[in-house]
Amino acid sequence: MNRLALVLVFIFPFLHLSAQKADSIPATSGGRGFSLFSNEDTTTTNDYLLSIEKVFQVLNKVPILSQPIQSIQEINRRLIEDDTVLAIISNRINSDTRTLNIRNLQMFSIILKQVNRNASVYAGELNDYDSIFNSIKSEFTGLRNDTLFRRLARDSSLRATFRPQLLQLRGKWKKADSLMKVAYLLISKTQARNSGNIIASNELQLQTQSMMASTGPRIFGKESDYLWEFKNAGIGPAYSSEFQKSIQSERKITRYYFANSNNQLLLLLLCGVVFFFWVFYNYRSLEKLNKSDTLESFHFRYMNAAPVFASLIVMLNLAPLFDLDAPFIYIATVEFLLMLTLTYSFWRRLKKKLFSAWLSFIILFLIQSYSRYLNLPEYINRWLLLILNGLCVLLGLYLLKQFNKQYKEHRFLFLTAALYTFFNFLAIVSNIFGRTTLSQILGSTGTYAVIQTVGLLVFIESVTEAFLLQIQASRMRKDYTSGFDHHAIASGIMRFVIFISIIIWLIVFATNLNIFHFISSHISGLLNRVRSLGSFTFTYGGIILFVLILYVAHLLQKYIGYFFGNIGDEAIFDNKGQRSRLMIVKLILLVGGFLLAVAASGLAVDKITVILGALSVGIGLGLQSIVNNFVSGIILIFDKTLNIGDTVEIGDKKGRVRQISMRSSRLLTADGAEVIIPNGSILSNNFINWSLNENYIRVELNFTVDKIPKDIREAIAGILKSLDDVVIKKEPEILISTVTSQSTQLKIYFWCDDVTVRDKTRSEAYAAVSKYLEGEGIKIM
Repeated sequence: MNRLALVLVFIFPFLHLSAQKADSIPATSGGRGFSLFSNEDTTTTNDYLLSIEKVFQVLNKVPILSQPIQSIQEINRRLIEDDTVLAIISNRINSDTRTLNIRNLQMFSIILKQVNRNASVYAGELNDYDSIFNSIKSEFTGLRNDTLFRRLARDSSLRATFRPQLLQLRGKWKKADSLMKVAYLLISKTQARNSGNIIASNELQLQTQSMMASTGPRIFGKESDYLWEFKNAGIGPAYSSEFQKSIQSERKITRYYFANSNNQLLLLLLCGVVFFFWVFYNYRSLEKLNKSDTLESFHFRYMNAAPVFASLIVMLNLAPLFDLDAPFIYIATVEFLLMLTLTYSFWRRLKKKLFSAWLSFIILFLIQSYSRYLNLPEYINRWLLLILNGLCVLLGLYLLKQFNKQYKEHRFLFLTAALYTFFNFLAIVSNIFGRTTLSQILGSTGTYAVIQTVGLLVFIESVTEAFLLQIQASRMRKDYTSGFDHHAIASGIMRFVIFISIIIWLIVFATNLNIFHFISSHISGLLNRVRSLGSFTFTYGGIILFVLILYVAHLLQKYIGYFFGNIGDEAIFDNKGQRSRLMIVKLILLVGGFLLAVAASGLAVDKITVILGALSVGIGLGLQSIVNNFVSGIILIFDKTLNIGDTVEIGDKKGRVRQISMRSSRLLTADGAEVIIPNGSILSNNFINWSLNENYIRVELNFTVDKIPKDIREAIAGILKSLDDVVIKKEPEILISTVTSQSTQLKIYFWCDDVTVRDKTRSEAYAAVSKYLEGEGIKIM
């Protein structure tokens, strides 16, 4: 009982204790008994129970603190990772400046900013947990002012009365006290570690920014003695452990970098998977239709039913664009995987000497890439780089000779080999004269330029073949059996892919030279500077973006048909509905592209409306015919009085509608000529559409014979119905007129199911009826 009292007193201390004459429940003064109608306050057993219940309620809240403990421990685990990365960066910045270039420093800056962002998030979560802790702690403090429980803690008779409740309270207090201490220590230590990370990351950011500011001038200055003046400091200890340590630290940085890179690797992987299943689906659809042999004329080099190679080529060539500030080991790994993928194709395609040169190039790349992690003495490292750059120059000269003989059509490949040779020569000169960082940058840039060029050449062919496969598969799925000139289409697609590839090559090239961010920041400043023309404000970037989006929308509406097998040939006439829907899609692309260009460019809409209002004056004066044709084109597309593939007569022109554009429509005549008619002229004049509801046309045959048998009508009707293009559900009409003693005029009417084969069907019917008449001994006069 005494120990229980001590516990209660320890939980609920009070500062001012007043003497009490009795330690039991006080009775009323004057010796009077308890009265229900007394005006004096009395304390009942229920009041004490309510006070104990209040303490229980507070203690029951303490387990709430156990819920965030697991979250705080997870924050601690992440903080340990941040500590490791900060230690590696600090060590690299303070002790290893030879392998640091602008790319390394930019990556460090991004990582340090991410550490700061993580620390801010952790600080917010820890403050929330601390608030919960302080809230429960304040409730404990509030219990000190509970006079009833203080009286209960001092009165032995009351403690005996409420002994079961107090014993249970004692057990809960021990658990609560232990949990409060654990939570307090955990939150305090985690907050302290998080604050330390913020301070360390801020200091490292300052150092990184200072080094980035001085790196540009430093690489062109003399960093070391001339190579002939350098004194050998000795080889020293073995460097295998240093190599392992460097590789491990680089892996840790890389792992941390991509763990916080917003799933960019997943997006890259998704691109490769989508490309794979796109090609795979087209091959499978052709196999199901037994039309795989239709691909033989295309002579695909990289496309097959399992396009793993092509998918890797696409994915690895796009990889540098997804993260221009990635760690060096990641870039080196991606380029090495690209070379291995290319090697799989080259060992069957290249000649033996050229393939051996390619293998030598890979070996030199590996040595150059991983020599920086050996931590060799500077003197030995410089001589190693000198030898490697010299071998690269010799290899480059050999490649120039081979490319000039065998790959004259690939001029860009020849220029890249020349660039590779020249950059390695400059690397030798820089190394000799003490510009070691510049030497490393030039050597690696030349190497990556060759890898990227070879990879992009295969990338261009792979993407072009994939689009040709899409066109052919779409045509076969729609049962378009006629072939098409894929060479002209491939040239158009290839020009676009080459343009994209050149942009990729230039971005990667500038990034390897460590000048991409410098160039992009200056260009960004130039394009985003607000300029004024009277009251109209604009930026060059907004105007360029406006024009670029409109150009892309134009390209999409121009080539969107290729994706669905529509190349503008006559076979597509058989699917008028698709052509009409395609025209609507093209119109939506143009209008949507314009609206998107306006929104993305940041141009003020009210200013544009003023300009359009001014242009309306010009439209009223001289451009009304263009607007008339444009609006008429929209009406024709949605009104559907004229569809692609319809046979129409417009004035004296008759043919099939080949195209309906915004300005004009094209008719393909029976002679093969294309007649271009403005859309305004179509709507403003009468025209005949033979195919509006049905594609039927009535055909007339005339015969003059010497006699008419009784069953001639049934016989001729049966002959006509047996022909392929005759409408069976409409009975032929056989009329007899102009009867004389020597001859009879016979008129035959029937319906052809396709107006475009009217003449062909008429000829077949005439031949069949003539054969029947001659067989019956009827003379045709």
